[in-house]
Amino acid sequence: MRNKAMAMIVTLASLVLSLGFAQDIRVDGSSTVYPISLALAEDFQIINPESRVTVAFSGTGAGFEKFCRGETDVSGASRPITQGEVDLCAQNGIEFVELPVAADGLSVVVNTQNDWVECVSVDELNAIWMPGSSVTTWQDVRADWPDQEIVLYGAGTDSGTFDYFTEAINGESGAIRTDFFPSEDDNVLVQGVSGGVNTMGFFGFAYYVENQDRLKLLGVDGGGGCIQPSPETIAGNTYTPLSRPMFLYFNTERLQSNDTLRAFAEFTVSADAEPLIADTGYLSYPPEVYDAAAERLADLVTGSAFLTFEPGDSVLDAVRSAGN
Repeated sequence: MRNKAMAMIVTLASLVLSLGFAQDIRVDGSSTVYPISLALAEDFQIINPESRVTVAFSGTGAGFEKFCRGETDVSGASRPITQGEVDLCAQNGIEFVELPVAADGLSVVVNTQNDWVECVSVDELNAIWMPGSSVTTWQDVRADWPDQEIVLYGAGTDSGTFDYFTEAINGESGAIRTDFFPSEDDNVLVQGVSGGVNTMGFFGFAYYVENQDRLKLLGVDGGGGCIQPSPETIAGNTYTPLSRPMFLYFNTERLQSNDTLRAFAEFTVSADAEPLIADTGYLSYPPEVYDAAAERLADLVTGSAFLTFEPGDSVLDAVRSAGN
């Protein structure tokens, strides 16, 4: 039933667009969500050859700034929108529909030549990354690790990954030591970690999957033992506290006036989108989550249902809620 209904939506959208009413769509935001946005855009344009979807990434925070100024139609986010961003959108008269599109397990990685670290605890990650950290060498973390300087790579301050990691590990969004190499481009972080034996970094799971021959994935002990991110541990919410939902936010007014944007939004929560998401290395949600998101879209339910969302909370329950 679900596949048949979604196929009808895509067929109707294709018919509308084939009649010459296609309008451009601008997507920006998270570099973590970028592979998903790009895969969805490319496949949507194959189905609807008259459409044009441009996809860029400037980071979750910078993406929301553009979105809330009306410069983009869609904003990709690797964390929920914040109250400050909601207020910025409201100041500019912009309402939005929030759609979760995939799950991610934020991955902690080191160089492949690192043969002494297999797992780190949340407390150890906090000791390494907290503001004013006195950790400079591996030995500062554990006495039996080498007395060699740790070189750190992490998400830039405009990245939702940065916000999520600092909140989960250091207890406050934005709280972090300053002597690390930041970038909103995860490919730069991959290159940095793979370029030196004493490096450590963090970014989305898909970038590890894409570069796993160049990186070593660490397990993280959140109190229940050492667990690596994987489709199973992310889906089962056992990889805590670094599992997270990822989103696309759509401008509500333009959903009503831009048939191409509406068709693209419907496509992102259709059954046709799920294998595309899986191909990027991220985890698709169960069908009932996308069904609830499709209902939210159909009813143009505005606002965020994830402002207070925490790891372990139910994504389905959040999507079904009224939001804020």
